[in-house]
This record gives sequence, structure tokens and C-alpha cells, in this order.
Amino acid sequence: MAADRSDETKGGIQQLLARPVNRMETLSEAAYAYLLLVPAFLLLAVVAFYPLAETLRMSLYEDSLGAEPLGEFVGIQNYLDMLAGDTRLTREVVDVGLSGSFPFLELGTPFFRQALFVTLAFAILSVLFETLIGFGQALILDKEFRGRRWVRVAIILPWAIPVAIQGMLFYLLFQPQVGFASDLMQWLGLFGSTPLGSSRDGFFIVLIADIWKTSAFMALLILAGLQSIDRSLYDVARVSGASPWQRFKLITLPLIMPALLVAMLFRTMDAMRVYGVIDSTIGCSTVPSLTCMVVDGIFSTRIYGTAATVAFFTALLIGGFIVVYLWQFREAEGGLT
Repeated sequence: MAADRSDETKGGIQQLLARPVNRMETLSEAAYAYLLLVPAFLLLAVVAFYPLAETLRMSLYEDSLGAEPLGEFVGIQNYLDMLAGDTRLTREVVDVGLSGSFPFLELGTPFFRQALFVTLAFAILSVLFETLIGFGQALILDKEFRGRRWVRVAIILPWAIPVAIQGMLFYLLFQPQVGFASDLMQWLGLFGSTPLGSSRDGFFIVLIADIWKTSAFMALLILAGLQSIDRSLYDVARVSGASPWQRFKLITLPLIMPALLVAMLFRTMDAMRVYGVIDSTIGCSTVPSLTCMVVDGIFSTRIYGTAATVAFFTALLIGGFIVVYLWQFREAEGGLT
């Protein structure tokens, strides 16, 4: 009797464990794929969505310089003040006489608007030039020639340099009477006598530093796409009498577009969060960005509400860029089918 009960118990457990397996076998391929992605979605919710939701919650409260980090609930008032250029961070910096530490506040341009302009201009220009230079580098590396391995190392080397060292290199490079770049730019009439203290000149120094470092990243991603193209297509095009430009326009560019868009998406997301290269090269007080505004708001002035507002607004901007890229990626994928 005991053995029979034991066998029944084991059989019941086996049937209980077999039910989920049987249900999984009846799932469609799409449903099964989503089921496998559940752990990744849960991890993403913990490490990404929860901090984003907490940032949104903090942005709905007034700043507090007292013992409590947040003040009263004000709804979207922080966002309205931010868009109007009348943030608590701006008022506090001016009121306590710290505007000398933030020269961009003395230019007559509201703090947020200049930071937004710097961020968008940096993202657009850096991604544009890095894509063009990276595309050119990828086209060269895709060819067979002697010493290609060493050329790849030379192109990738700047990308391997840490941001802090990169910033110090370009700081010394444009330091008057130390680096040659400052004298060269002044001789060409492009920079003033103190480029590291000028917001305009400093912006272009940061831009040059980022392009120098990150073009290699674009080249690697684009090169991976180039090497996935079937080489027989080029042979057929040559036999048909297609010129090099026609082969590039009708074969290379359409087939490389999905990989190109993915590379641009990654770089745009990173460029919209620019902070390290600015802080290590020029300083956020000279060339402010949205991320600089968040860091200064939290660590320098402890104004959490305004900092959270700017952080969530930056996340919304990045989300908008992602939607545009995904739409373009879908169009590129549709053109290949």
C-alpha cells in the first residue's frame, strides 16, 4: 500500500511538472520568443524603468535646500519653469553669488536653454561627422591591402583611451603656450586668445575631442555591416558595367543602411548624455550640457527636483530620437524585402 501511494505521488508530481512543458509546446513561435524574453524584461524593469519612474516622481516635487531632499508637490510646475528658463538652480546660483563659477549664466541666455542647445548641437554635429569619418574608415578597412591589421589598430586606438586621459590630452593640446593647436587655430582666425575659457571655442574643442575618439566605434559597427554583404553582387555589377558610384549607391548603401542606423542610434543616445568629455576637457561651467545641469544640480547645489526634471526631460528627448531611428530602421528593412 505504501509503495502504491508513493508511485501515485510521483506520478502526480510528474504530471504537474509536465503541464507547463506541454503548454509551451503548443505556443506559437512568437509567443515562445516573448516567453524567453521575460527574464530580460524583468531585469530591464529593475535597472532601467524603476529609476526612470523614480526620476519622474522626484521631478514633480519642489526643490528643498533644507534637511529634506524634496519639498512640496508641485506637479508639472518644474517643467514649466524649466522651459521658461526660470529654474530653481538658476535662481539659487545667482542669489548666492556663484554666477562667477557659471559664466554661461552671465551671457543673458537662460541656463536650461543654453544647456539644451549645447546638447542638441553636440549630438547632431558629432554623430554627423563621426558617421562620415567612420564610414570612410570602414570602406578603407573593408579592402584587402598590405598592413591592414596595423591600420585597424591605429584606427581603434583612440577609442580605447579612457575619457579622463582623452580630456587631459585635448586640454593640454589647446592650452596656450603648451599645445600647438591653440596657436594654430588663432593663426587661422578660428579661435580667440583663450579658447579654454570661451564657451564657443570650448564647444568645438569638445566636439573635436569626441569625433577623434568615437569615429572608431562607428567604423567598427559599419565595417561589420560591410563584411556581411555578398561579394558576388559586386561581381555581377562589374560585369553589367556599373561604375564604382553606381555600385556604392545601388548595393553598398542600401545593404549597409540597417547597420548604419543602429550605429547612429547608439552614438546619438551616448551623445545626448555627454558629460565626461566636457568635464575632463573644458568644464561644465564653460560648456554646459543637460547632463552637466543634472550633475551640478545634484552634487553642487543639491537641488533634486530641478535636476530630476532635467534628467527626465533628457530621457524623453532620447526616447524621441529612438522612435525616429526605429522608424527609419523599419523603412530600411522594408526596402530590402
